[in-house]
Amino acid sequence: MQTLVELDQNILSFFNGSSSLFVDNLALILTSGLTWIPLYLSLLYVVIKNNETMKQIMLIIGCVCLCILLSDGIADFIVKPLVARPRPSNDPLLKYTIDVVNGLRGTQYSFFSAHASNTFCIAVFFSLLIRKRNFVIAMVAWSLINCWTRMYLGLHYPSDIFVGLLWGGGVGIFVYFIYIKTYLCMHPDFNYISSQYTSTGYNRIDMDIVLLVLVLTLLYAIVRALVF
Repeated sequence: MQTLVELDQNILSFFNGSSSLFVDNLALILTSGLTWIPLYLSLLYVVIKNNETMKQIMLIIGCVCLCILLSDGIADFIVKPLVARPRPSNDPLLKYTIDVVNGLRGTQYSFFSAHASNTFCIAVFFSLLIRKRNFVIAMVAWSLINCWTRMYLGLHYPSDIFVGLLWGGGVGIFVYFIYIKTYLCMHPDFNYISSQYTSTGYNRIDMDIVLLVLVLTLLYAIVRALVF
């Protein structure tokens, strides 16, 4: 156990902080949920545009809400209070060795990371829903970027991130299973054979819009970090 704890701390020290004010600012911007609102809106746009009925749209929105409820709710209201592991930035044994940006030390507890869990469950659910390779890679990369910011800012240990990813992935798969069972009850025909659409019926051009929004959001974060 002591070896695992030391490994956890060593990996954290590798990712935590830097001497770059630009990277500090970038991590702060990317870790904020407000930064990713355009991405969430683009996903909502894709859902509305590529589903024919309000029942289909509300089913997907309901599943996304269920993802967050299971992911964030279990992390913040059950596991964190039970485990009560201090964040690295607040741990009495580590807090003075952790690089902290703008005094951000976080509140509550560390294990496990709701950021990792929430972003990865959304990434997994939408990846299964849409099934386009570039889109899947982009969504997973988005989740991992959020994970990096949590370690860089000293708010989570790597083990917090790892367990968060495991839980988020499990939640995303579980909720998609609920979605597909419900969807097939409403619409037995599911397979689309077309170069214009993914196998689940989503327009490939619309996926490019999501990717463009993601890239533009990253560019915005970079520019803002430079002039912060």
